[in-house]
Amino acid sequence: MLTITEYSVEFIKDPFGILAGKRYEFILDLDVPDDDELYQELGVYARVIYSLEESASRIVRYELRERSTDRYLEIELEDEELAVLADFCREQLASGEIN
Repeated sequence: MLTITEYSVEFIKDPFGILAGKRYEFILDLDVPDDDELYQELGVYARVIYSLEESASRIVRYELRERSTDRYLEIELEDEELAVLADFCREQLASGEIN
């Protein structure tokens, strides 16, 4: 199971009004058990683009990276793991602390 230990978030500006809704970039530091295929000795983080629209919110894109080297990891998350990330992003945006 993934545990999010720290995060940062930034609003993605859309000066041309091309994107529907608002987009946010989350950087999520992950604590992964040693026996998980996602485990990396140098640590792992997820970069998540999250869309917030009137009708729905969702992860638009995500990528996993090794913490120290910033190396892209070609590993896909399972549906349950994606749900953890989506729930976390949604909760942070709902808290109202992010513009």
